[in-house]
Amino acid sequence: MTVRPSALALTPLLLFLALFFGAGLYFTAQGEAMGFYQLRAPVAILPAIALAVWLAHRKGLPGGDLLLRGMGDPDIVLMCLIYLLAGAFAYVSSAIGAVDAVVALGLSNVPAALILPGLFVVSALISLAIGSSMGTIAAVVPIALGVADASGLDRALVVGAVIGGAMFGDNLSVISDTTIAATRTQGAQMRDKFRENLWIALPAALATLVVLGLLGSASPVEPVQGASPWLVLPYVLVLVLAISGVDVRVVLGLGIVVAGVFGALFADAYGPVALAGDVWSGFEGMFEILLLSLLIGGLGALTKAMGGLDWLAAAIARFARGHRGRRAGEISIAGLSAATDVVTANNTVAILVSGSVVRDIAGKHGISPRRAASLLDIFACVAQGVLPYGAQILLAASLASVSPLALAGSVHYCWLLAIVAIGFIVWPGRSRAPAAPT
Repeated sequence: MTVRPSALALTPLLLFLALFFGAGLYFTAQGEAMGFYQLRAPVAILPAIALAVWLAHRKGLPGGDLLLRGMGDPDIVLMCLIYLLAGAFAYVSSAIGAVDAVVALGLSNVPAALILPGLFVVSALISLAIGSSMGTIAAVVPIALGVADASGLDRALVVGAVIGGAMFGDNLSVISDTTIAATRTQGAQMRDKFRENLWIALPAALATLVVLGLLGSASPVEPVQGASPWLVLPYVLVLVLAISGVDVRVVLGLGIVVAGVFGALFADAYGPVALAGDVWSGFEGMFEILLLSLLIGGLGALTKAMGGLDWLAAAIARFARGHRGRRAGEISIAGLSAATDVVTANNTVAILVSGSVVRDIAGKHGISPRRAASLLDIFACVAQGVLPYGAQILLAASLASVSPLALAGSVHYCWLLAIVAIGFIVWPGRSRAPAAPT
């Protein structure tokens, strides 16, 4: 059955955002330190899902079936598995003293101004190598938490640096699913899209390093005594395997096992029973994000089936048709990419859903395929990196026990990337990447 595009299909998502952020802002204004934890996101989304199912039934669609299919989507289930493994690895490594070992072994000697930039660069290199922001966050955030606690830096600031580096690498990596999706939908070459992206991403990254250096300069790491340097090895293994391109599920699974073995060898009274308990505690810490991800997957499937994404794409296309010139076309591509990501909470899905419309806009406004692919990927990255209910921030927030909204404001790279990218669009004399040789 064909469903017409409908703006009404977006109202459940708007209801969720109004309830979640409205309650958080209200309780924060009332002086509640944990304002955004008074109404949990998995509860706030339930009225939105009920509204979406009702709207679907009114359109003659099987709302309950669509909800379950969206929740059971392989990408959503894979994401949930990564959440569980990341939570277990973080909890076990902390329990055996690995975080203290990292701080004691090397970070105590790092100049304070280089701690945050260093975490950004490490995350960027790992993400660039493996093409996965989620895998990078899962591997690096546990180490970053040790840095935050030892230095006195705000956890949101430290983890925000990791997320920013992860998004930088994911956006540029030639093996990232977002890069592959963007180039295929626009008919562009990987190397051309990379070069076009680099002209925008590199200035944003350099500006991020300066900002992070200034923000972290007053917080030296306090030395940690008594931690065995051998306990660093589980982290080293995870980082090496991640850079080598091993599947993140295998990386985290091996990390848990190795952390347990080294805990038994070098930590006091740590054995299989303690390991099993810590793994379960890590799983428990991921319950909220896992449940919310499942429910968001279902809500996204309902929104798409009811024509919400089609309406959004059509609205942006109408704007593009009503305004001539390359600048109007690029603004339309940026807006469509970011808006679709806000609705789907998945940058790869956003690129795939909006790709055909973007290609049409690019063709009508004289925008090269490599430029269209670059903008499509960049603005999906920007939105995903600061989306409080997106997978990256939810994972990091759960690992760090901080508010997703606090993290969203601390991902400086994504905000600076948006500013630089918009500047490249609106600045008439902007520089362009040289054309690829023929």
